[in-house]
Amino acid sequence: MIEVNKNLPRDTFLHLLSIIALIAVAVSFGMAVFSYIDHYFPDLATDYYWSRSSYESSIRQAMAILIVVFPVFLWVSRFLKKDIKNYPEKRELKVRKWLLNLTIFVAALVIIGDLVTVINNFLRGELTMRFVLKAVTIFFISGSAFYYYLAQLRERVIRWMDWLSWVIVAIVVWAVAWGFVIIGSPFEQRERRFDERRINDLQMIQSQLVNYWQRKGSLPENLNELEDSISGFLVPADPQTGQVYEYFTEDEKLKFRLCATFNKSVFEEVGRVESKPVLSRGGISDNWRHDLGRQCFDRTIDPELYPPLNKNLKL
Repeated sequence: MIEVNKNLPRDTFLHLLSIIALIAVAVSFGMAVFSYIDHYFPDLATDYYWSRSSYESSIRQAMAILIVVFPVFLWVSRFLKKDIKNYPEKRELKVRKWLLNLTIFVAALVIIGDLVTVINNFLRGELTMRFVLKAVTIFFISGSAFYYYLAQLRERVIRWMDWLSWVIVAIVVWAVAWGFVIIGSPFEQRERRFDERRINDLQMIQSQLVNYWQRKGSLPENLNELEDSISGFLVPADPQTGQVYEYFTEDEKLKFRLCATFNKSVFEEVGRVESKPVLSRGGISDNWRHDLGRQCFDRTIDPELYPPLNKNLKL
């Protein structure tokens, strides 16, 4: 019994670590599965402004938490289980029962919060299939967590508890693996980040071209004319290759073309709602959707939407 008392601080911190890890795993698992459901069951009523980045961020975050925290939770749970087996008298420790009850209580709060959110989305008009799948996910998380800890609290030894534990491990591993199926490998993510940077650069250049036209009544012959030492604007280059973006202008004062080479196609998402055009600085919709490889974007300035700042300029 003296040895048990010596280990009391260690047991307390391990149980607290188990609680924190359980909450993190439950929340991140729910976040990942919810994102998968939203991905495969798009809803135009709620996902009108869907884009790839709108769901990839939550998936990456959930995957990162599961990859790091879930092994910690498994190790702590296994250690505590073996410790109880070696020292059966620890089952009667009040601190253990208090922390087990605290675990159940905190898990209940998390589950209730998730369930309220799901029902609120359903009442707002979310697809019935999405609501059903998310509700099933919540019941799986809550059922597995409550049953496992209630069994420990009531000191019930269930033969198939180990089998259930392995099923839960397999499902969590599947959730992480399926995340890579949806968002791709880290290399593919890097390729997409380069493409997003290219679009941002082209949007910036386009805005500067429109501003140049409004002030001077004509388009520059090349992009270097946009550089301004006072405002500090420098024409961006391709972040991956370092090459200057292609720019063409015709004899007409209002038309220009911007070109770049992309790693990925935004049309590769089969069965998904296409991402909507991004609003430019001028307030009109700009379509920056692109395919794989070299893509050009033709633009025509509307003098009525972008009137010259100098009224004496002749168009």
